[in-house]
Amino acid sequence: MSSTPTAGARPDEVRRHNRTALLRRLHVVGPCTRAALATELGLNRSTIKALVDGLAESGVVEERVPRARSGAGRPSLLVLPQPLAAVVLAVDIRVEQVAIALVGLGGQLLGRDSWNLRGRAGEPAEIITRIIESTRLLTEELGVQVVGAGVSVPGVVRRGDGYVHEAPNLKWTDVPLGDRLTGAFGVPVRVANDAEIAALAEHLRGAARGSLDAVYVSADIGVGGGVISDGTTLRGTAGYVGELGHIVVNPDGRACYCGSHGCWETEVGELALCRALDLPEHSPRGIVVAELRALSTDPDRVAATLGDFTRWLTLGLITIVNVFGPELVVLGDLFTALPPALVTDVAAAIAERSLVSRAIGGTRVVTSTMGADVKLIGAAELAFEPVLDLV
Repeated sequence: MSSTPTAGARPDEVRRHNRTALLRRLHVVGPCTRAALATELGLNRSTIKALVDGLAESGVVEERVPRARSGAGRPSLLVLPQPLAAVVLAVDIRVEQVAIALVGLGGQLLGRDSWNLRGRAGEPAEIITRIIESTRLLTEELGVQVVGAGVSVPGVVRRGDGYVHEAPNLKWTDVPLGDRLTGAFGVPVRVANDAEIAALAEHLRGAARGSLDAVYVSADIGVGGGVISDGTTLRGTAGYVGELGHIVVNPDGRACYCGSHGCWETEVGELALCRALDLPEHSPRGIVVAELRALSTDPDRVAATLGDFTRWLTLGLITIVNVFGPELVVLGDLFTALPPALVTDVAAAIAERSLVSRAIGGTRVVTSTMGADVKLIGAAELAFEPVLDLV
């Protein structure tokens, strides 16, 4: 949410702050009455009336009688964001697939497209061209224009200009992704690491909603993480943060492409899960998930099959909890298929072995319920961050 305006701020700055706070509330949480807005935002009713009237006049919100009414008397009107008042482009670039979506104010999905990556289709120039072409077709079909864009990439990204320094699993190095897309679309384009973007989505619309301090950890080909600290995404110097998969947990372990040995992702990433499940490396994702689901019905097999995996997952999470002190850890992507008994055991081990977890009264560990669209949703929210100040 926006910060409280400082003492001595000019009236126009205060109005702009209040307007943005109201829009953000409607965008993230959804429709509500003027009275509820006044209470939640700590503003008087005359201020809320002026803000809502102004936004309604410009077509950004509308007021409507709720469908379900209770009691006698005049019903309180609901204030609703208008999706077409601001539309952003969300892009989720993965190792095997790219997805795009047009998302309206309030988080409404207006249209989407996706395609698989094979051979040259995974090269930066090919992906960028396809994103541009697909977006133009989608905007023409829906008759809308985008006012911003957010892009999720599984790599190390410079926040200022969306420069992808390195995305090893895509085999990308030094790709000016943000500049290329900004030049094509003529609107602000924000690019970030995929796990950071997923953490933002979980914080605003998922399991971490309402949590001021949370960590999102996901397993795909690699392992990544995003951190919410005091209600804000932790971004690090120039945006370079979140490479939790490269915490060294086993110095005698396998070599990692980063130059170290025994990085966390070599012990708990997708390839490690394939080895633990006695599957060929690079087995189709569906087969890995099916094997994990099958294990869930047999607790004895969970310990026998995933004992070492559980050990390394626990060790990495204890380190993360000790460093960041989150109240919540959200497991995403492939980790969502882990047997519930394993997740329960990991949470218990963290509570027992983490000094910080004991100090804060325990750290909850949950699996994401946002599904495969979590990074697409997060990319949309990344795009909306500056847009809500301008709508």
